[in-house]
Amino acid sequence: MLIFSWLNRQLLKMEWLFELIRLLVEKIFGLSIEERLGGSIHFFIYDVIKIFILLSVLIFTISYIQSYFPPEKSKKILGKLNGIPANILGAFLGTITPFCSCSSIPIFIGFTGAGLPLGVTFSFLISSPLVDLASIILLASIFNWRTALAYVAVGLLLAVVSGTIISKLKLEEYVESYVYGNSSLDLEQEEMTVKERLEFSKEQVLDIIKRVWKYVIIGVGIGAAIHNWIPESLITSILGRDKWYSVLIAAFVGIPMYADIFGTLPIAEALIAKGVGLGTVLTFMMGVTALSLPSLIMLKQVIKPKLLWTFFGLVSAGIIIIGYVFNAIGFIFI
Repeated sequence: MLIFSWLNRQLLKMEWLFELIRLLVEKIFGLSIEERLGGSIHFFIYDVIKIFILLSVLIFTISYIQSYFPPEKSKKILGKLNGIPANILGAFLGTITPFCSCSSIPIFIGFTGAGLPLGVTFSFLISSPLVDLASIILLASIFNWRTALAYVAVGLLLAVVSGTIISKLKLEEYVESYVYGNSSLDLEQEEMTVKERLEFSKEQVLDIIKRVWKYVIIGVGIGAAIHNWIPESLITSILGRDKWYSVLIAAFVGIPMYADIFGTLPIAEALIAKGVGLGTVLTFMMGVTALSLPSLIMLKQVIKPKLLWTFFGLVSAGIIIIGYVFNAIGFIFI
């Protein structure tokens, strides 16, 4: 247990990096991290480096695993199941695809066009940007394993429940007709060699870093400002655990935004430190990642308004309910 605790502190929380950046700020900048400016600089440098190190290692590892599950193979696996088991598997497959909400839509089109049940493809669409293996590790590095696993559990539950309801509503007619003519996933791909898998993993790391770096920088910058410059009393007066409307505000602010989960983590870290409820923070993170405005605009080109509003309503209601539940019991996980 002591060894696990030490590994968790050094490999995930990177206490060695925390101390190294503290020395840098104190010796090079001549500032104390207990002061606002020094604390902000330390927060920014430490979080940016930590997130990019973890992100690179994790995406490389996950992409290597993912190379064994290309879309056409995933389609074959999903095609063997029906009902709730298929929705569960669709949600779990979403966790091994490190896509943002916009990047998940082409795979959603391919799955739907290949004839997979609509509810299953929506379980995948919700799960893919919301929960992935890298986010689990990063959440654990910032908070703890209880919080990380709780986030994953509710994210998967939301994906499975929403997908199951969409299946029951029989809304296939509200998918644009051209989607059903898509057969891109029927192409057979040759088995990759180890060298090709390594090259694929490296390319995935570079692609994802290129896609998310600005959101990480912005997110860490906002987190540093919240952590060191915005008074705790101001934040808690708006988003405090005792404010019944805090979850609704988090959903209202989060949903129009577009960012990767990796960019929301530093903001979440700073908000928790300021006394904001875990449920409010989770609602904000889920709103940003699962229901970003750009992804809804893209999805509108693929599905008709009734199905789009059904999807939006189910996921919105789900993340708001999750927010209120975790605000009530969040003390268990922090």
